[in-house]
Amino acid sequence: MEAATVQEGLFDRALKRLLGAWAAVAGGAEDEADIAAQMRACLEAKGGEVSARGRSAQLAQAYRKADADGRTAFLRTLAGFDADPAAVQAACAAFAAATDSGERAMALAQLRRAAAAPRVRLLTQFTSIPEGVKFLVDLRADLMARAKDDPLLAALDEDLRGLLAAWFDVGFLELRRIDWNSPAALLEKLVGYEAVHEIRGWRDLKNRLDADRRCYAFFHPAMAGEPLIFVEVALVRGLADNVRALLDEKAPVIDPAGADTAIFYSISNCQRGLSGISFGNFLIKQVVDRLSRDLPNLKTFATLSPIPGFRRWLEERLAAGDELLSPEESAALAEALAEAEEEGAEQVSPLARLLSRRQWHREPALVEAAKAPLLRLCARYLLTESDRRGKARDPVAHFHLSNGARAERLNWLADASDKGLRESLGLMVNYLYDRDTIEANHELYAGEGKRAASSALKRLARG
Repeated sequence: MEAATVQEGLFDRALKRLLGAWAAVAGGAEDEADIAAQMRACLEAKGGEVSARGRSAQLAQAYRKADADGRTAFLRTLAGFDADPAAVQAACAAFAAATDSGERAMALAQLRRAAAAPRVRLLTQFTSIPEGVKFLVDLRADLMARAKDDPLLAALDEDLRGLLAAWFDVGFLELRRIDWNSPAALLEKLVGYEAVHEIRGWRDLKNRLDADRRCYAFFHPAMAGEPLIFVEVALVRGLADNVRALLDEKAPVIDPAGADTAIFYSISNCQRGLSGISFGNFLIKQVVDRLSRDLPNLKTFATLSPIPGFRRWLEERLAAGDELLSPEESAALAEALAEAEEEGAEQVSPLARLLSRRQWHREPALVEAAKAPLLRLCARYLLTESDRRGKARDPVAHFHLSNGARAERLNWLADASDKGLRESLGLMVNYLYDRDTIEANHELYAGEGKRAASSALKRLARG
């Protein structure tokens, strides 16, 4: 069973059901009228609530049925319902002319009303139709793909993101466990949404939901059957150091009461339209609390995480001409490479030659020569390399460090899949969630950019 096929079939069925529901709300009317005219009619609210729902359903139908160009035109038309510049200028002038705090407060309230774009009311009206919130989440996913080079659509995206951020505040979310007895439609979605380690079939999924596994997701009342984000957890003894071992369908199932460690090995965001609205930090902390309560024998909470930017960073540094290896490391790697290479290959740096070999991890001499320098360079990448904000350059590292975790241990060839080798040369890292230090670690990272790490990892980074 291919994940993409499952997802496509599931979402096709959902779309047909939705279009039928919207047609019923719209009274079966065909979408032949001018989109802008329909939007104006929605804003004028003629005919009461039932008519407003019908017009919103017609618009949603029109959008769902449109091709790529038609959707862009729809979104640009929607974005065109902006605030009246003259009204905004007048409100600004009134605020500037205010002479006391009372006048300023009133003028500011009027300015806010004048600056409120009518398109925000149009967006809000979609929530009145069946699964209208899900429609808006999907609409934003389309919008984000088009807004990068279009200021008008970027402004619409900012309005919609603000609405969704308010509606999807963590206080409205419900944490639910997903297990093998969950509805089949939800299990299908789990397969389709898994973004870290592909679920290869029903046996694989059943293994991930077995007695020594846990899966938790956040749900919103307006999207009850749609997970927003989910985390997969393995209950084990000690820190896990290889993801293939965790996912091995033939491995014996252990008694959860005998486990002392919970390993978070996959976190997947499910709704692209909610990008920029963070749930992951709340999810992990709530799952830690739930597991601590349900399984008091658990003493350690950690991840086995990918390092998706490591190889790209290495290639950038090599392209810039940086000397990443010591003379001794370079010589050892060159010697290990020599037997399998054609004449003249030595003109390229040993590390670049290693990266060009797809099956290097199957050659014992290369594995031995590459292990120490790659572990050192990966520790340097995680603990010292920064983005433009001064935070960890690796996105997964930034996520866990900002949540208050500590970078604990690097694991050599922990993910030798094609994806693992392509992104991180097979390395993975454990981030430790120590409940006594989470808040302090978070404050240090958020305020000063300091990255919590074990002593061993710090020494490795210093090399």
